[in-house]
Amino acid sequence: MPGPFAVISESWRTFSGPEKRNIAVYIVGIMLYKFGLEAFNGSIIALATNRYDNDAAAANTTAKTFERIGLLTGLNQAFQCVGSILIAPLIKRYPTKLVLSAAIFLFGLCTAILLIVDGATGGTLKPAGWSKTHAKDDYGYYGTYNTDGIIPIYCVAGIAYGMVELIRRVVPRDIVGGNVQKLRRMDAMVHIFYEVAGTSGAFCTALALIPKLGNNFSFIITPIFFTAAAGVWLFLTTLDFTPPDSAAAAESPSYLRSIFSGVRLFLDSILTGGRIIFSTRKFIWLLPGYSLALYGHRYLENGIAPAIAKRYLGNSAWSQLMVGGSNFGELLGAAFVFLFTNVVTTPIPWLRLDAALLMIVWYLPGWRAPQGTVQAAWMVAATFIPVSFGWAAGDVSLAAYIQASLARLESTTPNVSALGAVMAFLYSSYIVLYAVASPLLGKYLDREFARTGGKEGGGHIRTALTNVAGVQFTILMAVIIGATLVPRGAWAWNPTALEGERLDEEVGMEGVDKDKLDKGPTVEVEGRNSSL
Repeated sequence: MPGPFAVISESWRTFSGPEKRNIAVYIVGIMLYKFGLEAFNGSIIALATNRYDNDAAAANTTAKTFERIGLLTGLNQAFQCVGSILIAPLIKRYPTKLVLSAAIFLFGLCTAILLIVDGATGGTLKPAGWSKTHAKDDYGYYGTYNTDGIIPIYCVAGIAYGMVELIRRVVPRDIVGGNVQKLRRMDAMVHIFYEVAGTSGAFCTALALIPKLGNNFSFIITPIFFTAAAGVWLFLTTLDFTPPDSAAAAESPSYLRSIFSGVRLFLDSILTGGRIIFSTRKFIWLLPGYSLALYGHRYLENGIAPAIAKRYLGNSAWSQLMVGGSNFGELLGAAFVFLFTNVVTTPIPWLRLDAALLMIVWYLPGWRAPQGTVQAAWMVAATFIPVSFGWAAGDVSLAAYIQASLARLESTTPNVSALGAVMAFLYSSYIVLYAVASPLLGKYLDREFARTGGKEGGGHIRTALTNVAGVQFTILMAVIIGATLVPRGAWAWNPTALEGERLDEEVGMEGVDKDKLDKGPTVEVEGRNSSL
């Protein structure tokens, strides 16, 4: 097997000169985007955690901190679907690079809303030396607005987030065309650089931005980085965009009609995807293999990490250290799939590894973490690396498998793409599961913290973590491993093929886009099936 540098060199030589230039520009822009995104998401979660705890203490009521955090993150992800539907018609009318740059600039403006609100209600940057002269839970430099106001602002940001996420799934196809091998290589390279930026962004937020600026202003860099990314992406070429002629433009539906059509096609995609998934043994295992695995990964980062940081370690900002460890694990997982794609030819071994590594979280309930020590946060970050390594490896390989196995079904679904429909159903299933489970589990964490004494009485969440981390992830592990035994030929540890299909020999897939596979609902855009 060739070494890693040989694999990278050979992959880079696959692309033409203009493609290399566009890929380089795209990677620079997406790294700026990811760095700013980590600063925004990490700061908002830490800010909301602190404010909800303080509101409960001031009102002398039981804290609903993690119930609200679960609602906040669940709604944000649901509103991403709305953003994808709103932006899809514009991709038909304007060059992708202009729509992408405009969308991320709008996203930057949305992230600035909370900065403006905080400043207008008396909020300031964290004063120098504040931590030395004030109590640990004194956040007097915060604005005085109602904390629940973060929820609609984060939902609006979710719409803009969904716009950007949809468009960036289209760009790789526009850069390298419909060549599946080029798409896979480009996606792998982009994913690696994306996670490099994500890891560094998470660490920078936790160790520098929040301690120096306070988490009410630590994401002040986000609008700056998003604007820079918008500017960089303007240097992409016009790619394959062909403006509609005047006659076609006159006959095309209005923007509002296009949106309604997008909603209809989105719902049609979900129903079609459900029929495909539940109609055969060949596909039914994808629901737990994809949706449950994604749910577990997101809950690890957005549910468990904030709870550990605040209730175990006493510093909500350190959840971003843990997310940084998770991002680094994702980077390694994607890299391993890229390097060993010819050794592990199906997603089954990666999914089993993903499920087994979920058991690492069982140490958390019995761990007696010393409060206020950043070394403990680094330890959690280190244990998140293998967990997210397994998820990323399983996710990347499963996406490739779904793309190849569904290619031959495209002609059987005339109104929507079979591939897009399945991904819409799988991602929507994850959204519904997360939106329901996260607030309920957060409420349980809050109740157990209050029952054991609360903030003033030495309350803890160790018993709750036994259930929301240990027991829940054990159930996920059992279901995912069970799912990997469903397809024919999957009983071997490293199957060479599933259902007797040699998908690596598939040809004639020019009409199937890799960008459909990236974790999200599909919106039809006349000639482009794009996923969130």
